[in-house]
Amino acid sequence: MTLIAGALAVAGGARAQEMQMPQQTHGKHEEMSVIKVEYPRMGRAQENAKAALVTLEQAQKIASESNPTLRQAEAEIRAAKARARQSALYPNPTVGYTGDEIRGGSVGGGKQGFFVQQTIVTGGKLGLSREVFGKEAKLAELEAEEQKIRVQSAVKMAFLRVLAAQELLDTRRDLSMIAEDATETQRRLMNTGQADETEVLEAEVEAQRARMSARMQENTLREEWRSLAAAIGQPELPLATVAGDLEKDWPELNEEQAVEAIAQQSPAVRMADAAETRAQSVLARAKRDPVPDVLVRGGMEYNHETLGTVPYAKGWEGLAEVSLQIPFFNRNQGNVAAANADIERAGQEKRRIALTLRERAATAVDQYANARLMAVEYRDEMLPRAKKAYSLMVDKYGRMLASYPRVLDSQRKLYELQIEYIAALESVWTNGLALQGFLLTDGLEAPARPGEVDRPIRETNVPMPERTMSPRESLRNP
Repeated sequence: MTLIAGALAVAGGARAQEMQMPQQTHGKHEEMSVIKVEYPRMGRAQENAKAALVTLEQAQKIASESNPTLRQAEAEIRAAKARARQSALYPNPTVGYTGDEIRGGSVGGGKQGFFVQQTIVTGGKLGLSREVFGKEAKLAELEAEEQKIRVQSAVKMAFLRVLAAQELLDTRRDLSMIAEDATETQRRLMNTGQADETEVLEAEVEAQRARMSARMQENTLREEWRSLAAAIGQPELPLATVAGDLEKDWPELNEEQAVEAIAQQSPAVRMADAAETRAQSVLARAKRDPVPDVLVRGGMEYNHETLGTVPYAKGWEGLAEVSLQIPFFNRNQGNVAAANADIERAGQEKRRIALTLRERAATAVDQYANARLMAVEYRDEMLPRAKKAYSLMVDKYGRMLASYPRVLDSQRKLYELQIEYIAALESVWTNGLALQGFLLTDGLEAPARPGEVDRPIRETNVPMPERTMSPRESLRNP
């Protein structure tokens, strides 16, 4: 894409007049070269890919099979359901040996036998326990739902960052070639006396900065690919070119509706509701705890004592016991009070989560709105004007009405705008996807356990700041 200046000396430098005729070099006139207008264009990395392109659908499919957090969430559901099943099981009976008044020697005597003991659970406590653990299973299912959204959002955002990094790499390489062309132009102008060494050195510095920026972008592309590979659970996946179009199908969001949807429909809110319901079940179970269970015991004993003058033992005798604990001192009043406090806390936790979601959504909405504004302005206003200015400058150069350095400067400004446009597009996508995914953006965050009441809000984080910068910003802020 480099513009070849065939007769650069003819074009003049910063001090040259607007209209310049071909000048003579070593007794010959150089002819003006024909410059082809080349605008910045996205998608070239995909066109020149040496292997099959990776699509977002492929990345999502791999993530659904390989991301470990999804398997963790599934395991937690199984564990919660198993605990619910265990909580409803009846207590095991007790079988034992019993002996009384046992004597040894020739006299013998006493009683020996066996018994069976069973606790009869009353007050519906087993059903209430099953209900408590059933609520935990529901929490685990909601967490798995949330984890799926989190992984999908993380993979989408990582994929779009790789796509943006690809486009930026092409554009920054273009800028590097433009800077090299400008450097060569200044060298030729210096040979004809139309530029001095200072201008050549300044052009060389700019060319070096552009080369450095392109190399830094190569590193960024590898970094973004590693992040994508980690999110989908395949860290060894070799670097590949991804397929997509940053300019099409932007996330369309209404700011107010997006905030309301996050505050009311987020899985974190639903989990807080489920946590409050679980707290109410715990209270119901605690209130039933004072109802005493009945302990039943029965068995047989062989009595070796003789029946008066008859030299025979009394033989087998039955035994039976029924007992229960009287809730006189301990009526579980402490646990009941604690359960009431947990219900109040769970209610406040719902409110806190909703407020936190609104607060964090506000930041993402602001970033989304600003990025969208910038992208639209670049696309509809700034880039068309820059393209027209560049095209007019090339035309003027062809008619010997403008110097070649001015053509390069116009082209450089156009490509710098293109870089800023790509960065704005990336921000539109990442913030839009974060809002659509209820701000759940970390695909490697471990799922919360059902009993961790405060954890549902932990993942609601705004998108990471964009890692893309203009060439000058990237060098000023390494």
